Amino acid sequence: MDQLLPLAEKIAARLIARKETVGIAEGSAGGLISAALLAVPGASAYFIGGAVVYTGAARSAFTGISLDDMKGLRPASEPYAALLAQRVREGLNTTWAIAEAGAAGPSGNRYGDPAGHTCIAVTGPSQRTLTLRTGSSDRRANMRAFAARALELFAEQIGAK
Repeated sequence: MDQLLPLAEKIAARLIARKETVGIAEGSAGGLISAALLAVPGASAYFIGGAVVYTGAARSAFTGISLDDMKGLRPASEPYAALLAQRVREGLNTTWAIAEAGAAGPSGNRYGDPAGHTCIAVTGPSQRTLTLRTGSSDRRANMRAFAARALELFAEQIGAK
């Protein structure tokens, strides 16, 4: 996690200066996005909450996304990550939300995505989604890469990079 801290510190400073807040929903990053942001002193000024949304039950409980909402959506896709971020932002009433969903490995997910695949969404005053494929089956390395890319995307969106 140490390699995530310099960027998390830049993000924190920007959010504090702008009096903005963030909520997180992450899956295959396993809490590393939240952990990096919470490791910065003063996190209570900008970090409202986060959840590891790893199953359908967690998705329903933490975000209120129903099976009806999922019709036509595939988990670990950019549209799904965007919906997840939108629901977290609405539910926590934050300026920003970050969502991540993918397959850390060592094998792919049941939706046909290979290990090292994730989709990330940032929503707020501006929105962006992306897909990352590391090409690796190393679960821990993928989790770190997913968290790093999510923080990079967020930093880009808020001008903290």
